[in-house]
Amino acid sequence: MSEATITHAPSPELIVSLRGISTRFGRKVVHEGLDLDIERGEIVALVGGSGSGKTTLLRHLIGLTQPAAGSVALFGEDLRAGSTRARLARQRRYGVLFQQGALFSAFTVAENIAFPLRELGVVHPHEIDDLIAVKLAMVELEPEHAVLMPAELSGGMVRRVALARALALEPELLLLDEPTAGLDPDLSAAFVRLILSLRQALGLTVVLITHDLDTIVAMATRIAVLADKRIISYASLDDTLQVEHPFIERFFGGAQGRRALARHRAED
Repeated sequence: MSEATITHAPSPELIVSLRGISTRFGRKVVHEGLDLDIERGEIVALVGGSGSGKTTLLRHLIGLTQPAAGSVALFGEDLRAGSTRARLARQRRYGVLFQQGALFSAFTVAENIAFPLRELGVVHPHEIDDLIAVKLAMVELEPEHAVLMPAELSGGMVRRVALARALALEPELLLLDEPTAGLDPDLSAAFVRLILSLRQALGLTVVLITHDLDTIVAMATRIAVLADKRIISYASLDDTLQVEHPFIERFFGGAQGRRALARHRAED
């Protein structure tokens, strides 16, 4: 088998749909004719080599950048379609956890979590403190953590606060950029368990960029492999491993990959 077939049965709802995406920076072509559909409830790990354009693709998804060609649709609607009010309503349906958490260093934990609530004015100011408490509990932090500054937090706590902020607007789609990078194995495993629990409780669709094999094996229902400027495979872990491609063989065939797969098979 040389490539996984990237096809789906008709879906009642696509949460993400990328069609014919091409991205260029000057003469450098990053994506060319890239397609990807993500259905509700999936946990999709987007993997690829350094410089393959994973984070750029995420930035296209949330409208921070635009591809040179192609279309981006979320929840069945073109990302830039409709009035300003319609675009803001669509924006509230997804949350983003940026790499390393990206908390505002001058804001307390509570102020970081409250930022999207205040920025979009979606709740009454008197309700914000109660919502902050709910979000802290959701990510297994205590009320007293609300007054801390980011510099006072451990790496694991930073990710949990960033996750609480990403969930502040009760999104349907959660986008994670290297959520476990830099965490020790125990903290990484705990964060993965938290994401899986929240996904089950809240009915989330999750898209994560990661190079962490343990995270991929523990979380992903599908793996989207970005190589040769496009998605060369979009399949389950077992089916991905059957694809003959140099990147897939290097990525999953190294020492970390073999260990992660061995643990996965032992747990099964």
